[in-house]
Amino acid sequence: MSERETYTPSAYQNPNFIGDDGDTNNWMGVGQVPKGIELYEVQLREEATVNTHAMDFNDMLPLIGEFGRYQKILFLLTIPFGFFLAFVYFTQIFLTLVPEQHWCEVPELADLPLEQRLALSIPRINGEYSKCLRYNVNFTEQLRLGVKQANASWPISGCTHGWSYNFTEIPYTTIATELNWVCEDSVLATYAQAIFFVGAIIGGLLFGWVADKFGRVPSTIACNLVGCAAGLGTAFVKSFWMFALMRFLVGFAFDNCFVMIFILVLEYVGPKYRTFVANMPIAIFFTSAACLLPWIAYYLANWQYLAIATSAPLILVIFTPWLVPESARWLVSQGKIDKSIEILKKLAKSNRRDVSEQTFQNFRESCLKLQQEEEQNSSYSILDLFKTPRLRRTTIILVFVWMCITLVFDGHVRNVGSLPLNIFLTFTIACLSEFPAGVILLWTMDNLGRRWNACGSMVLSGVFSLLAAFAPSDAYIVAFAIIGRFFVNISYNVGSQYAAEVLPTVVRAQGVAFIHIMGYASTIVAPFVVHLSNVSTLLPLIILGLLGILGGLLCLLLPETVDRVLPQTLQDGEEFGKDQRMWEMPILERKAK
Repeated sequence: MSERETYTPSAYQNPNFIGDDGDTNNWMGVGQVPKGIELYEVQLREEATVNTHAMDFNDMLPLIGEFGRYQKILFLLTIPFGFFLAFVYFTQIFLTLVPEQHWCEVPELADLPLEQRLALSIPRINGEYSKCLRYNVNFTEQLRLGVKQANASWPISGCTHGWSYNFTEIPYTTIATELNWVCEDSVLATYAQAIFFVGAIIGGLLFGWVADKFGRVPSTIACNLVGCAAGLGTAFVKSFWMFALMRFLVGFAFDNCFVMIFILVLEYVGPKYRTFVANMPIAIFFTSAACLLPWIAYYLANWQYLAIATSAPLILVIFTPWLVPESARWLVSQGKIDKSIEILKKLAKSNRRDVSEQTFQNFRESCLKLQQEEEQNSSYSILDLFKTPRLRRTTIILVFVWMCITLVFDGHVRNVGSLPLNIFLTFTIACLSEFPAGVILLWTMDNLGRRWNACGSMVLSGVFSLLAAFAPSDAYIVAFAIIGRFFVNISYNVGSQYAAEVLPTVVRAQGVAFIHIMGYASTIVAPFVVHLSNVSTLLPLIILGLLGILGGLLCLLLPETVDRVLPQTLQDGEEFGKDQRMWEMPILERKAK
């Protein structure tokens, strides 16, 4: 028999395959399938697979089409969800902007030109007009006497009549300027953002449970509808606590509004294309929405209209059941094997693939066996990750690294308002860095490896953040900060799948969920780090820089996963990476072989 006839690729031969255990993070597959497969080869593969071993989803995909017409349609359907994620994540930045120039309002001087008002009523501190203090004298009397310049000996008080704002760079009122969240109340917007991430933690737990209990599609619909309702409600709030409540509920939708559908689509894509599909929705759709958002805010010039415009589109999620199939893997885990096979048959038909009924029967039998294995794995818990020394150390490092990545990423996102150039332009340029970060990973992920990718990008992000803190001019500050953001974008994409590869199969889903929740917890701190810019504009960048370098160096203590058989059992997890050396890199190892 020829080599062509005996070639029987399967998930079991792929060293990067993560057991098909219903884990929604099983999407890094880098196994290669030859291009231009002819129908004859597909038929031989189908026959060989049916006759040689039990089948899983990774065996079925080459037969029904790994990235055919059906998957391409699903890929395009992630467009609105990529937009939803950007709107949910970033909109609050533009709802709570405060112009850099603001001063105490003095009603008696309202008819005077700005410079005269400031010269007469606002004390200077370090050569600049104070934002939070005013002279407390009878200005009507001073005007009658012809006084045009303040006397430094006059008594000083706080802003008893509110503030006036220079809306030149930010051409609209925000809820922060309407409710005067400045001076002693400037931290309120920071509290609201932290409350948003508390909502993200609770929402992650709640809708994760919904996804496991009722399916990925119902979970996607539910969290987007909550985000839609709370986002629309944001436009009508009149107090801080109502605003905070709405942001808490919008936080329920953060991440879940996109990730559920994103991973569901990945489950239907073959290993050869998963790196592409895993990175491109973020690089293209999420980035496009993030770049568009500041200009929506700029041209609407109304914070209430902005809240409505970025929340109302989430209602489109109600059409999901008619456009996106339920997760076939989840259906199998729930014992709905026939429904799963029905979806796979539909996929094969759309991709114009002819798959025999015997193949589906073999797949049905394998699914029944899979159910039994999952019942055995259900006895494991997150606590098992901490029972043995090496696995415990790896888990703790993964948690800390992911917390650093998410805090640095979110810190860079929010610190853009503290950079010296126009926020609308700077935010757009910074978000554009998402695209090259995603494209670069298509090559570097499997050649440089997870470990050196994560380490290098985090350390470089930290270095450029520190350079931005001590840069000699505004242009250099912005340039270095954006480069720092670019490298942490790479870290974020790598970190998103690193834990899913390192942790053993039997506790993978629980472990990844735990690590992501710890990441949410760290993002609660990020707004307060950025708020330190009110003390010194250097502090946020210095903190982000040091955390980036520390998190990057810790990555070197993690095992490499590319071209390795990944751990299935707890014992595998304890032994995984023991024979690796720190300076190993996949591309060098392949050349050596």
